[in-house]
Amino acid sequence: MSAPQTVDRALLVAAVVLILVAGALLLARIWRGPSMLDRAIALDVCAALIIAGLGAKSAFARDPFYFPIMLVLAILGFTGSVGIARFIAVRDRPPGRQHGERAGHGGEERP
Repeated sequence: MSAPQTVDRALLVAAVVLILVAGALLLARIWRGPSMLDRAIALDVCAALIIAGLGAKSAFARDPFYFPIMLVLAILGFTGSVGIARFIAVRDRPPGRQHGERAGHGGEERP
């Protein structure tokens, strides 16, 4: 094995180890997360780690087969994050404020 191939293998092994460590820390955040938002962000990071793992596998095998799968996972992760953010924004809205009201108006009509 040549020197560049040895460096490639070492970097890929380091990347996989970092992904596994991040996954373990991520599971701890999902398990312990003090709020639902922490858990939602952790699940979004989980999608990113899966994409990173597939990228490392693809680089190790030198096969572009996983690129479309990674793209679909990225789109699903993004739409899931936006959906969760909208749900939390609606849930955490202060009582008495309706959709579309401005903060300064207070719901009262002015002449």
